[in-house]
Amino acid sequence: MAKKSSKNITKARALVEQRPYTIGDAIPLLQKAKYAKFDETVDLTMRLGVDTRHADQMVRGTVILPHGLGGKSKIVAVIASGDKVKEAEAAGAEFFGGEELVEKIQKENWTAFDALIATPDMMRSVGRLGKVLGPRGLMPNPKTGTVTTDVAAAIREIKAGKVEFRADKTALVHVPVGKLSFSAEKLQENALTVISSVMKAKPSAAKGKYVKRIILSSTMGPGIELEAAVADVATKA
Repeated sequence: MAKKSSKNITKARALVEQRPYTIGDAIPLLQKAKYAKFDETVDLTMRLGVDTRHADQMVRGTVILPHGLGGKSKIVAVIASGDKVKEAEAAGAEFFGGEELVEKIQKENWTAFDALIATPDMMRSVGRLGKVLGPRGLMPNPKTGTVTTDVAAAIREIKAGKVEFRADKTALVHVPVGKLSFSAEKLQENALTVISSVMKAKPSAAKGKYVKRIILSSTMGPGIELEAAVADVATKA
């Protein structure tokens, strides 16, 4: 099995020339290189010219993909109090509650959800969950819209395909932009939306070239470098 997979990878990589592509050429090529039997996720990776060791150069934000992510809808948990718990249930959250939910996460290391929303009044309790939620990227944050009083709107956005982006310690931003089965047009719109959002999140303290490289890839497929001009196209879109 490993030998067959290796041959498939070699064939897929052979389709890609070692040069930057336009996004209009890269997506069909990525789809052509598919060999896996499942519907792969398409990822966008951006290498930025920032130093994330400095707080004023951190790049972080959220973006709602116009065509969603495909696949199963995200599982949402909400920690709230009073009527906000009922609001969360009515808006389609899979899990909702107050202190009892905080306790379950803390005592059981329970994280059977893709996103966690909290109301501001519950953040003192949620703050105790940093060790459990932090490493998994699940800690609610006002900057990403997951600490809010408008619980219903936050749930709708996440269910509609809202994704978070954040530069890691090596200044890389990894964001899923859909499934390989999407049409090329939908994948392009999603990708350009992400690039535009990362461009708009450029820190004022960032010096020199902000976007150094942009790579489009699929779960099992090769990485395809995009032309630098795609960042300008995304900004104008």
